[in-house]
Amino acid sequence: MKLTEAEWELMNALWKRYPATARDIIEFMPGETKWAYTTVKTMLTRLAKKGAIAESKRGSISVYEPLVAQKTARKNAIKNLLDKALGGTVEPIMHFLIEEKKLTAKERQHLIHMLKEMDKVETEGSDASTQ
Repeated sequence: MKLTEAEWELMNALWKRYPATARDIIEFMPGETKWAYTTVKTMLTRLAKKGAIAESKRGSISVYEPLVAQKTARKNAIKNLLDKALGGTVEPIMHFLIEEKKLTAKERQHLIHMLKEMDKVETEGSDASTQ
């Protein structure tokens, strides 16, 4: 599922607190985002049609909840970026993280730990397949 920048803003607000009404979501939008109620309702309708959120009724009021987890949406967005903009290679992202983002010491240690765990799993997997 592909989300526009505006849809990401709505989804991020909804992931913070749900179930939520359109007015609730407007309250959780970043301070610089000033959208009209009707704009938010239109975008929520689009997100529901995409299958990203569910709409239910409490009397005459629509209430929304995410159908896709934030982690899943992020994973899909990164995969799309890798496939479309970077030809499927991770090297440009690694370069960006190291050179441009300036990872903190804690972030670098976490990345190293994740890579070591990945190597460990791959080694254990290849050991099991040779037995």
